Amino acid sequence: MAKLKLQISVSLDGYLTGPNPGEEHPLGEGGEALHEWAFKLAAWREPHGREGGEVNPSTEVFEDATENVGAVIMGRGMFGGGPGPWSEDPWQGWWGDEPPFKVPVFVLTHHEREPLVKGETTFHFVTEGIESALAQAKEAASGKDVALAGGADAIQQYLAAGEVDEMWINVAPLLLGGGTRLLDNVGPEIGLEQVRAIEGPDAAHLKYRAAG
Repeated sequence: MAKLKLQISVSLDGYLTGPNPGEEHPLGEGGEALHEWAFKLAAWREPHGREGGEVNPSTEVFEDATENVGAVIMGRGMFGGGPGPWSEDPWQGWWGDEPPFKVPVFVLTHHEREPLVKGETTFHFVTEGIESALAQAKEAASGKDVALAGGADAIQQYLAAGEVDEMWINVAPLLLGGGTRLLDNVGPEIGLEQVRAIEGPDAAHLKYRAAG
């Protein structure tokens, strides 16, 4: 059965972005360091068109989170372009001309926009909420899993709705001291079961699945 799965990196003090995000620092000040563990991996570099990279215990985490993915969901902030209606010459995304997804991506937004094709990836803009985005993503995935890419608001909505089947939390050994917390607005009624713990060279990886 197709799953909605999440992989996300956080600081030891619980932030998935640093303070003061913007065009210069999309992940906030210091936020990019959360993902250093992944940037070093050959498994990350290859789909981003880069050569080389490491194979280490974190490779299993990255491959487990990305295998069998047939569609992706992300929030408007992760796609980029700021709040409000799209302009006449709308933002083309943070992802360049060849985004790494290579599957349909469904972007949560309050403002309508025609699909955007970038390389092998098509971005679809969904204004009907998280359930509609998930239904469309599952249909597009044709039996494969759906990856929930972020950001925090999208993750929190899907967690609160009990829709996330499994997730990898990658805890980086740094303190950001501010920014956006991963688990704000998510209550104790969310049941999770820890199923894996992997010690990587640059992060601790914890895998959870929905309990019950």
